[in-house]
Amino acid sequence: MIAKHKFRGSAHFRFALLALVLLLFAASFVMAQEDSEGVAYQQSPVMRGMEVARELIEDDIGYQMRLRRWRYFEDRWNTEASGRLYGAWGIDNCVASIPILQKRGDVIYGWTFIFTETSGEERQARVTFDLQHSVVCDEAIVPPQFAPPPQPTAVPQAPETEADPQAVAPAAPSAANLGAFVLGGHIASLDTAAINAMKSAGMTWIKKQVRHGISDGGDVIAQAKANGFKVLLGALGNKSQLASNFDGYVNVFAEYVAHLASLGADAIEVWNEPNIDREWPNGRVGGADYTRLLAAAYNAIKAANPATIVISGAPAPTGFYGAAGCAAEGCNDDHFMQQMAQAGAASYLDCVGVHYNAGTSPPNSTTGANVSGWHYSWYLPSMMDVYRGAFPSKPLCFTELGYLSGEGLGSLPGGFAWAANTSLSQHADWLGGAVSVARASGYVNMIIVWNVNFTNFGADPMAGYAIIRPGGGCPACNSLRSALG
Repeated sequence: MIAKHKFRGSAHFRFALLALVLLLFAASFVMAQEDSEGVAYQQSPVMRGMEVARELIEDDIGYQMRLRRWRYFEDRWNTEASGRLYGAWGIDNCVASIPILQKRGDVIYGWTFIFTETSGEERQARVTFDLQHSVVCDEAIVPPQFAPPPQPTAVPQAPETEADPQAVAPAAPSAANLGAFVLGGHIASLDTAAINAMKSAGMTWIKKQVRHGISDGGDVIAQAKANGFKVLLGALGNKSQLASNFDGYVNVFAEYVAHLASLGADAIEVWNEPNIDREWPNGRVGGADYTRLLAAAYNAIKAANPATIVISGAPAPTGFYGAAGCAAEGCNDDHFMQQMAQAGAASYLDCVGVHYNAGTSPPNSTTGANVSGWHYSWYLPSMMDVYRGAFPSKPLCFTELGYLSGEGLGSLPGGFAWAANTSLSQHADWLGGAVSVARASGYVNMIIVWNVNFTNFGADPMAGYAIIRPGGGCPACNSLRSALG
């Protein structure tokens, strides 16, 4: 009996020992797995970048965020879309308080992180792939190249035919007061240098482009008005949505511009250069189709704020399409303006939008441009005549007027070689002269100088148009101020 008892006790002991060994092995395996996962987490470049971005934001706001979710984009901060949206390139282009000349324009690759708190508040930071550079952005905006297209209202698609001018609704009454001639500038950002230069030049308006689905310009409006400026928003839309469901997107875009008016925009330019397929759907370019969108936008804006000035989208000045006037990909701007007039556009605008940015001769000249052949778009007086001829009862608003000079910046790219001989002194003098010519006409109500402080100087040499030049000087400020009297 004793031997049997010992044998049973020994079996229990061995079983317990085996169970203990298995338990210890399982625990060590789980710990190893957890360590492995922790190491993987710590070694993930995205997670390290996220932690840097989160810590940066929390240091900025002064508390620890409680997150609902976070997302990231492998971003490039020197795309055309980014430059157009922010007015500069580089990791800092999303921060208005950093002066243009201090932005790190050479830091262009990394992650953009967007954090959504449980309160719904969204915050954004950028971190380079090597974690050496980072910044907290002013607002959370999905990078333009990743922004989802807006969803159109589900309505039957319009037939792809020439629009019927009678299809637009009667025009709402306007309470817009254009008043005397005004001068403004198209800004990349409204930093201290821009404010000082613009006020020195006698500017009282700023222009900023905003795009449906990306920005409504609310921060721009607030900042501008706090510094004593009125605001023109250039409202851009999504041409692919316009192509896929014309009537549906017209309604969506009209709601968007009404929202801009309700936020306090003093003026709204409806679309940008709608006579070319860079901005408008190929195969639908034409003044009548554009007038349908303009009419819907005008009525929506006036319903939101009758005093908001509605400016028609300035066409791209061009004679590329020859005697035919139009092709699937675009229209000559004079032809396009006549189509608009025939479609009844005069009832749906307070001011006719005009672009003039290819001058190579004094602003009062009608010959002598540094180009072969003659076209009205090279000369300010002939541009004014063409647009005034299309809408003789309406004032003109130059929503872009500029002269290009590469002096102090470098050689101009091939597509802009026509301005190779324009000096910085001519750039300054001609801007002032253009204001004098426009004021003397009696029918030009506004000039927005293109531009104040853009710094891109590449395939599209925006910095060559800027009145604030490298080093921070503004040679054109005195000539502009003098031209205002």
